[in-house]
Amino acid sequence: MPLVDLAVYVDGQRTPDPASLTDSFEVMHERGGVAWIGLYRPSKEEVREIAEEFTLHPLAVEDTLLGHQRAKLERYGDTRFVVLRPARYLDAEEEVEFGEVHLFVGRDFVVTIRHAESPDLGRVRRRMESQPELLTLGPSAILYAVLDEVVDEYAPVIAGLENDIDEIEDQLFSGDPDVSRRIFGLSREVMEFQRAVKPLVPIIETLRAEEGLDLELRRGLRDVLDHAVNAAERADAFRSILESALLVHSSLVAQDQNEEMRRMTEFGLDQNDQVKKVSGWAAILFAPTLVGTVYGMNFDNMPELLAVRLSDGARAHGRHERDPLHRLPQAGVAVEPQSPAKRDAAASGPAAAMTRSVQASRSAS
Repeated sequence: MPLVDLAVYVDGQRTPDPASLTDSFEVMHERGGVAWIGLYRPSKEEVREIAEEFTLHPLAVEDTLLGHQRAKLERYGDTRFVVLRPARYLDAEEEVEFGEVHLFVGRDFVVTIRHAESPDLGRVRRRMESQPELLTLGPSAILYAVLDEVVDEYAPVIAGLENDIDEIEDQLFSGDPDVSRRIFGLSREVMEFQRAVKPLVPIIETLRAEEGLDLELRRGLRDVLDHAVNAAERADAFRSILESALLVHSSLVAQDQNEEMRRMTEFGLDQNDQVKKVSGWAAILFAPTLVGTVYGMNFDNMPELLAVRLSDGARAHGRHERDPLHRLPQAGVAVEPQSPAKRDAAASGPAAAMTRSVQASRSAS
């Protein structure tokens, strides 16, 4: 049911409830009391009915219908329109849930429209009904009580956020990869909490400065203001801590990346040393490999081998061959005869000259 409670108070005492919303305005004037109407997520028709009954300003009614308003205080003639952003901490989800409550505060009526589970306005009503002397102070006293309830409900939220931040500080140095996501999530909640708390300070200061406000209400609002300032300061501190935690996390990630790059660089240098060693041995073995590869083939005309063969043949047969390229027959070796062109080329080439030189040195000896 959108209508949570409807009552008219006279001299701080609750009188018989009106039969309906439309009767509340007439009953309030007949009894000369204060009407307090509590609604929970009303429909547009119900809001317009209330607005018509109590002559609420269209702009304030439009904000109520749209919702998602920032915390603020606006005055339309004798009616004050107040938007508050209550919050509650959900232990199971470890999240902060934000609500919204709108108040129309006139000279002899208060309309509270709640769009979330928080705050518990039923508890506020019971508290006020148990203190008739406070309720006799009129609609401003009801506004004070609602403000006090909203600010008091910030205390568990602060405690929950503080606990979550302590857990993040432990996660920072444990290498948890999800810590950055949690930091961002908490930062978003803290910023939303700041948007809910910070506007309360000027709102309460404005209410305290109103003329004709009862002294006790002024003192009560001062106490609420102290709590609101404390909540705002804690929210600022939480945001600073989370920003520092994010910087520390970024530094740790960069440090891990630098360490990984250092290891990769060392591995690359080690590979370079191995490549240098392999290249050195390859250079050392290149020359003998080249010589062995070239001279290990089956040459028909190899000058050095031919010189040796001619020397051995000369000693064996005691004579010299005119044709220096003619192979001497050896035991079990078949000598392939050469064509005249090849013999002429060999006789005039460097091989023949080398052979003649070898033969001349041996003859001299």
